[in-house]
Parts: sequence; structure tokens; C-alpha cells
Amino acid sequence: MKKKFLAAVIAGTLAAGLCCSNVMAVSGDTSEIKGEVYTFIAASLSNAMEEIQKDFNEIYPDVEILYNADSSGTLQTQIEEGARCDIFFSAARKQMDALIQGGQAKKDSVVDLLENKVVLIKPKDGHTKVTGFENITQAENLALAGDSVPVGQYAREIFANLGISDDVDKMEINEGKNVTEVLAAVSEGSNEVGVVYATDAASVADSVEIIAEAPEGSLQTPVLYPVGLIEDQEAGEEDTEAADAFLKYLQTDAALKVFEEYGFTPYTANETEAAEDAAAADSEASDKAETEEAA
Repeated sequence: MKKKFLAAVIAGTLAAGLCCSNVMAVSGDTSEIKGEVYTFIAASLSNAMEEIQKDFNEIYPDVEILYNADSSGTLQTQIEEGARCDIFFSAARKQMDALIQGGQAKKDSVVDLLENKVVLIKPKDGHTKVTGFENITQAENLALAGDSVPVGQYAREIFANLGISDDVDKMEINEGKNVTEVLAAVSEGSNEVGVVYATDAASVADSVEIIAEAPEGSLQTPVLYPVGLIEDQEAGEEDTEAADAFLKYLQTDAALKVFEEYGFTPYTANETEAAEDAAAADSEASDKAETEEAA
């Protein structure tokens, strides 16, 4: 299965941008660190990660970054089924947490790195009566990611909190397998409105317009992008070292600046969240110590 998956990935388009399940690789001649890093990224990260890869390879030209870009839910499933992966960069905590619980993701390496916003869009200069999420059902049709896709999950949470879920379900919905498909459907004029991330809308500003952001209080789940290492049994020592280097680079000021240029916001935990994380860590350490003593 692993060989079949890799073949499918490499057979994909070698172009960057809003393209699903694609692979981009750059290699050089000299570097103290070298190896292959299989990096699974949420589709909404594609453009930023292409630029970051180029910057990274100026420092480590002998490290080959192999990207697989798709919805976080699809990537999670591929990892669970045994696809080779060194780094997972998700568009939501749900998928990362599932991999941590399943033992595929290395918990201590996971970092909530970025934040995004959920927005309602329409084609550039397109006509619609919709002025926000509250009256989205006035549209003739809607482009919406599936409920296994983070942006689709966020959208459904917004509809539920606004009390319009049943009315939205009655609409003509064009369900995309990831945010890229939703963006394409609206930018091409196939759908009157759609729900995507703010960063996606900004990437094709000449084709779509933002109608509104999610109303305050309608989305209680933070739109976080966690990144972390995955247990890769096929990775050699050089590959593991290269993956560590790339994960660290993604957290540098240089990389965060690129993400900001593409509309993301570096995530900073507030004092309450930091305290909760610290308490959880202390509790886990205490439980571990008690278990060891009992043994």
C-alpha cells in the first residue's frame, strides 16, 4: 500500500499552488543535513509552503521536501492506513489529536503554529442577495467542503450556532472534498457563494470577493493549524534529522513572516490556555510517575 501511495503522489502534478495531492521537490548539492521529508499539508497551506520550501532549500539544499496536499481528514486517513509521512501540518486540531491518540503523531513535537479565519465568498462582481452567514440561504446554491474537512466542520458549526443548519441542508450544495475545490467552484462562477478560509480567498482576490467573516461568537472552535512529527518506520537516520530540521524551520521568524504574507496569523496561546496546558502536562507527568512507582 505504501508503494502504491507514493507512486500516486509522485505521479501528481509537480506544480505548486492550490492543487490537491501534489508533490514538490527541490534538492541541491551541498549540505550538512540531507534526506527526504514526506510532508502532509492541508490544501490551504500550499502556496505558503511552496515559498517556505524554497527558502529552506537555500539553507539545506540536500534535503528533499515531498509535499502531499489535501484535506486534513483525507491526510489523516492516509497516515492511519500506513502512508509514509514525516510531518503532518493540519488545518484543525481534531485530525492531529486523533493521530496523537492513535500513536502515529509524536505528541511532544506538536505545535499549534497558525490561525486562520472562515469567510463567506462570492465570484468577483457576482450578484447575490447574501450579505453574511445569517442569510446564506438566500443564495440559489452553495459550495461547501465535506464534513470530514476542517473548513466544512467549521462552517457547519457556524450554521448550528446561528440556528440555520436545517435550512442550509435544504439548499443546493456542491460539496467539495477539500477547500481547494470549494474555492475553484466559486471563483469559476459555478456556485453563487461558498465557505473557505480567508487565506484562500486572498490567494485568488482577482476571482472572488469576501462577503463576510464568521459572525462573532458563531465559531467557538479556534481555527488552528497544528504541525508535528509522524512516526515514520521507513525513515533513515538522515531522513529523521532532515524532518527535525524542517519542523524547526517552520517555527522560525523567517517562516512565520511568509505565512503572514499569505494571510495567516502566528498563534499565541493566551494565559488561560497556557495554564491549562501546563496543568495537563503536570497531571500527565504525575500519572506517569505513579504508574512507574506501582510497577
